[in-house]
Amino acid sequence: MKKVAVILAGCGYLDGAEIRESVLTYLALSKYKDIEIDTFAPNENQHHTVNHLIGEETKVQRNILEESARIARGKVSDLKELNESNYDALLLPGGFGVAKNLSKFAFKGSTGEINKFYAQNLRAFYNNKKPIGAICISPAVIALELGSENIEVTIGKDKETAQELEKTGAKHVDKNANEFHWDENNKIASTPAYMYDDANLNDIFTGIQGLVDKVISEI
Repeated sequence: MKKVAVILAGCGYLDGAEIRESVLTYLALSKYKDIEIDTFAPNENQHHTVNHLIGEETKVQRNILEESARIARGKVSDLKELNESNYDALLLPGGFGVAKNLSKFAFKGSTGEINKFYAQNLRAFYNNKKPIGAICISPAVIALELGSENIEVTIGKDKETAQELEKTGAKHVDKNANEFHWDENNKIASTPAYMYDDANLNDIFTGIQGLVDKVISEI
């Protein structure tokens, strides 16, 4: 049986993993009965907590692993336990948590730090030519580790983010929410998803489903 690892960054688009993108990723994977899915997240405090009703930061402190368990229905392991050799592909839903908790791209752009366990696994999957699927802001964040490899990714058509992404050495390709880009040379699929704030949910699913299908086809 083939195995896929999914990395989450918490729960909630403003401070963790984007819930809809995460669920749609699992939905797209669910049709593959011969694929085993394991979920991982850092056992660390998230950068901050945002009240999603009003969009403002609160004083509540939350743990990324515990928050990710809300989406994974409790079935989530510490990211430091992820061993690339046990998996055939890696999928990375988006959300601001990817740029705040798994890295500092949200604050420092192309010079931002990246979580060491996240970086180690990105590099391991890449070096062993195992497909990676990156959604929403995740393509910009993985460029912090893999941009020097001249990877091609999309975060939609946000010029400012694309320009910052390209400072890492990565190449940006414009795509719509219902599309994905496949970098054949580097085995990386990416799709914009909620980088388009007002995107239709079905269009987002179309992009994610295409990404997932392509990643699975490369296993």
